[in-house]
Amino acid sequence: MIKQLFLSFVMAGAVLTAAAQTAMPPADKSPLDISYYPADYPMLKIQGKVTESPIARVVYSRPSKSGRKVYGGLVEYGKVWRLGANEATEIEFYRNVKINGKTVPKGRYTLYAIVEENQWNFIINKDTDCWGAFKYDEKKDVVRMQVPARTVTNTEELVSMVFEKTTTGFNLVVAWDNVQAALPITL
Repeated sequence: MIKQLFLSFVMAGAVLTAAAQTAMPPADKSPLDISYYPADYPMLKIQGKVTESPIARVVYSRPSKSGRKVYGGLVEYGKVWRLGANEATEIEFYRNVKINGKTVPKGRYTLYAIVEENQWNFIINKDTDCWGAFKYDEKKDVVRMQVPARTVTNTEELVSMVFEKTTTGFNLVVAWDNVQAALPITL
């Protein structure tokens, strides 16, 4: 009995010692965020208020402007941008959708953009689980769509993405600093 009690104390001490030595990484300066279409899908699901299945979600890191020049600075004109920070932004479609008249099959993709002063070229790419746009491969593009960029009066400190309903489907609206661009997605 004393042996069992002694072994229990030794094991408990070993577990506590191991747990006390685990160092946690520092908090990321660009927090991860997720947007769904329809909006707030997970919250509606737990509240029992879901009226339709999810159609899309976007997972992205939200860098901060922090007083820096965003467009033509942090985001270089004419170069592929990961649409956020850290891992490249991923978009998932829970069913087939259409972008720029082309069917995009249900699945998970990486979302990039080539930003110009007055327009953005959104890119849906097959390669996923990427860090940044360092290994971007144009051969894996599923579809591209050029859209106008517009200057807005509100300034977004962090990259923000939201889906908005349209008469033909929905838009993915991307905003940072005082610029917005919307990728139209049809059903």
